[in-house]
Amino acid sequence: MKMRKALAAGAAVVALGSLVLAGCSGTSGGGGEGEGGETTLTMWHNSTTGDGKQYWEDAAAAFNEANPEVTIKVTSIQNEDMDGKLQTAVNSGDMPDVFMARGGGKLADIVDAGKVKDLTDLIDDDVKTAFGEAPFSAFTVDGKVYGVPSAVLPGGIFYSKDLFAQAGIESEPASVAELEDAVEKLKDAGIAPIALGAKDAWPAAHWYYFFAVRACGQDIIENLATSPDFTDQCWLDAADNLNDFAATEPFNDGFLTTTAQQGANSSAGLVANHQAAMELMGAWDVGVIAGLTPDGEPLADLGWFPFPEVDGGDGAPGAMMGGVDGYSCSTDSPASCEEFLNFVASKEWQEKYATAFQTIPANQDATGAVTDPSLVPLMEAYGKAPYVSLWLDTALGQNVGNALNTGVVEMLAGQGDPQKLVDSIANAAARG
Repeated sequence: MKMRKALAAGAAVVALGSLVLAGCSGTSGGGGEGEGGETTLTMWHNSTTGDGKQYWEDAAAAFNEANPEVTIKVTSIQNEDMDGKLQTAVNSGDMPDVFMARGGGKLADIVDAGKVKDLTDLIDDDVKTAFGEAPFSAFTVDGKVYGVPSAVLPGGIFYSKDLFAQAGIESEPASVAELEDAVEKLKDAGIAPIALGAKDAWPAAHWYYFFAVRACGQDIIENLATSPDFTDQCWLDAADNLNDFAATEPFNDGFLTTTAQQGANSSAGLVANHQAAMELMGAWDVGVIAGLTPDGEPLADLGWFPFPEVDGGDGAPGAMMGGVDGYSCSTDSPASCEEFLNFVASKEWQEKYATAFQTIPANQDATGAVTDPSLVPLMEAYGKAPYVSLWLDTALGQNVGNALNTGVVEMLAGQGDPQKLVDSIANAAARG
């Protein structure tokens, strides 16, 4: 793996400051400048339905109204297809002007290919001030900024308060032992305890990520993007802990063929329709679940609690796993690309983003627009966390991250074991 500093604040750890709550196909191809100074800007985003898709259409229309010479051609791509389509675009050289970026090693790989514009001096000063330095760390490669954040997305367990009450669960699990107890109570009540969209791989791998952030110390996690090393015992401990938890059969029937976010039968859909009680996911899940409820409204009884603590690990209590979504410009994009990113980074459009996606905006001046009660405790835990580790597949980049995600699914499917999982990750890291 090429050595690089993928994150400004220590490779795989996003050193995020506290947030104050005030109140995931189409044609590719970059745009360009036409006759008479007119420009067509092509954009890829990952919201295919509902308010999220409408947000980007509205933002493009508003930017065009303020800049009549610029037309934005917006293409929505299914979240699980985005990474593959971007890789195809990188290989073909037919990049969209604006594209969703997940940061970390995934973005650094595209930067290495020479396909991403350096935005360091192109981001407005007022945007930098409103966002603070922390959200930009996920989009910083070798000291240069290659993306503008749109949302901060810490993870944890979302759950149905009604189904917990139905099963006689009186408090949110704070330890794995308490989580296992809750699983048994839910099963006794005839309720699927945990929804898992393992068909898409990364949701299953999230369980390993969180067990790893509990087992491994910050120094091990933060060096992943620059010096991936899986020889420490903590990686095997995390795999053992996940394997032991999976042996309690906590996941929905058919979890290996369940998708993450596509329709009522996805893992998010199971929670949205009270067919399962819990889901381990990032902060975007609130909006996804809302879009899958019968009335298309936020789930009224949705709650959240941090991933439980695990005895014997070296991770600091309260440490979290999470990410930062954002948008980048391709190298050959016109100047209207960064102008559009500055436009949607404003307080007004970040507030609209928070409302449309039911999530936490990157602009700290816009956090007052966050109203969903399940996001309140998440934001509080996020602000108190000693550190927040970037999603492991994002930090490690496409090749190693995919090997990690696939290895977790194989273990959960009974086609591997903890040692095989760790070996597969280490071998992928060695290949680069």
